[in-house]
Parts: sequence; C-alpha cells; structure tokens
Amino acid sequence: MTLADVLDPLQQPLVTVLDTPVSWTEVLGFGSGALCVLLVARQHLANWPIGIANNLFFILLFTQSGLYADAGLQIVFIALAAYGWWTWTHGGGPGTAVLPVRSTTRTEWTWLLAAGAVGTLGLTLLLSRATDSTVPFWDALTTSLSLMATYGQCRKRVESWWLWIAADLVYIPLYAYKELYLTSLLYLGFLALCLLGLRGWSRDLASHRRAEVAVPA
Repeated sequence: MTLADVLDPLQQPLVTVLDTPVSWTEVLGFGSGALCVLLVARQHLANWPIGIANNLFFILLFTQSGLYADAGLQIVFIALAAYGWWTWTHGGGPGTAVLPVRSTTRTEWTWLLAAGAVGTLGLTLLLSRATDSTVPFWDALTTSLSLMATYGQCRKRVESWWLWIAADLVYIPLYAYKELYLTSLLYLGFLALCLLGLRGWSRDLASHRRAEVAVPA
C-alpha cells in the first residue's frame, strides 16, 4: 500500500456545496481549524496539537487547489507550532508558569513589517515564475501575513489578532474564487473568532498592566 492509497479516501467528495464537491480533507480542515482558533482565543495549550493536525489536512487541500505558497506555509506552521507550544509553557520567565499577553514592541514591528514586505515580494516572483498559480500575489500576501501573525501568537502578542484579521479578509474571497467554499466559510468563522480573541487578549493585557502598576516598587 502506497501513501497515495492512504490519502486517496480523504480526497474523495463527501458533500456538495453550491454544486461543488467538498472532500473529506476540506471538512476535516474545517473542523480542526475552527477548534484550533477557539482554543487560541481561550489561551488553551491544546490549540497547538490541534493546529498541527489542521496543518496536515490543509497541506493536502491546498496542493490539490494550486495554492502552493499556502501549502508550503503549513509546513512552516508545524515548526512554529512546536516553538509556540514550548514558549507558552516555558517562556514566562522564572516564577511564571504561563506566558502573559504582551504588546508587540517597536523593534518587533520594524522587522516584522520588513520581513512581511520582502516575503510577499519574493514569494510573488517565485510563484509567478515557477508555478502555475493564478493568484501569486494574493497567495504570497496571505502567506506573509499568516507568518507574521503566527509569530505574534507564539509570543502572545495581542496585535497578532489584527494580523490574522487582515489575512482572513483576503483569505475569504480568495478561497471562494478557488471554489473552496467550505474553507471560505471556515475563514469567515475564523474572522469572528479572531474578533473574540482580540477582545479576550486585550482584556488580559489590560489586567496584567493594572497588576504591574499595583505592585509596589
């Protein structure tokens, strides 16, 4: 039995949405992705293993749909998930069991924006010249935004939610254009969860700042 034989059932249609077949891969990506974002919003450690499972489903889905940058991005996400998992449990410093929510520093913003711009340009050129992608810029842009947001998520930077919101606003019409309607709907749900996550993390940040002010020098 080959790997293709194992993966083939996941690629078979399960339901039809708007006259478009929806595979097991897309359905499983939908469920695991929604659960992952909900767990992130609640700062639950289980978001990392659930997220890794989601990445594996999306590697299959995006490769089939010609979204090569998004498929490759999932591999990077798996590596970042391992880093984020460790950081959330060990990155709080001595005497701190949980990594606190913080704001992104000016230095972090500088290199994040620079890396995002360079990454978008480089990926756009690569996808345009080396693949048959029909949406090289948008594929590259969402890839860069997602990587920037994931870094912030790993470090519990509250502004990571704004980056996810920006990415989702591009992902929703992009996936609909590629006829991945269930995935487009999933990202609409992600957008709502991101707004909830932003509100929850902002509250935690405000509480943490008040506690720091209350501590006598």
